[in-house]
Amino acid sequence: MTAPKICMVGSCMTDLVARTPRLPGPGETLFGTSFHVGFGGKGANQAVMAARLGADVSVVVKLGRDSFGENTFKNFQEQGCDTTYFFWDETGLSSGVAPIWVEETTGQNSIIIVPGANSALSPADIRAAHTAIEDAQLVICQLEIPLETTLEAFRVAKAAGVKTILNPAPAAALPDELLNLTDILVPNEVEAAMLSGMPASTVEQAEASARVLRGRGVGTVIITLGDRGALILTEDGAEHVSAERVQAVDSTGAGDAFVGTLGYALAAGRPLRDAVRTACAIATRSVLKTGTQTSFPYRAEVEALL
Repeated sequence: MTAPKICMVGSCMTDLVARTPRLPGPGETLFGTSFHVGFGGKGANQAVMAARLGADVSVVVKLGRDSFGENTFKNFQEQGCDTTYFFWDETGLSSGVAPIWVEETTGQNSIIIVPGANSALSPADIRAAHTAIEDAQLVICQLEIPLETTLEAFRVAKAAGVKTILNPAPAAALPDELLNLTDILVPNEVEAAMLSGMPASTVEQAEASARVLRGRGVGTVIITLGDRGALILTEDGAEHVSAERVQAVDSTGAGDAFVGTLGYALAAGRPLRDAVRTACAIATRSVLKTGTQTSFPYRAEVEALL
């Protein structure tokens, strides 16, 4: 069977993860219980998740000339991602980093993003990498690179008839052009509320929020609701897909596991509802382990779900 082809245009980060009994308040210093360095960035995480499930993933990214960048490049290769369009910043910018605090008792987290070279990935880079986009069945983007770069990627994709998924994270105001170029918008409840101007904390609120977003030109809206699953809204109506309730160890990266799995399943030809159910199940598995990419399962571990 031919592997689904996905192009991820987006971010790479090095995660600096500290675990604490609780998250610190303003001006407070706490003792942590552990620390580790891992590979992350929403784009990189989503690409690795899709690759682990069996997708043929090309990545269009930019990193600094430092140890973080060199190690990230090696990690992409080890995960089986195509690094043909891996760009290096030559102006002295660092690679992106993401310090993460994880509360041990709940698995909840707080994250600070320092984009570094991610902010230098340009529309010109996208035009240089157009082949990777045009050859894909599906393109995934987020909001950790410049907005004009994401716009250019979706313009190239649309011109080639390639399906687009936008994970609007971190939350930010979006131009109508980008929403009109988005086939599937996948915010969480906080991002959906920010984009729609309406709360999205319950299933009913999420549906109302999704209707506002569809009204701005998005084809399909999928709002992730954590352990309550996801709300799907298409032109045919709304549907809530539930998720298994588990005791989370670390929720970091669960949203990326969802998006990466969703991209894989759709590129593989799965129906939307089936793809969302699978994405919920694999995202749930990811919260049972610590870390981001380290918590993502390989295909052999989730074969029954696929």
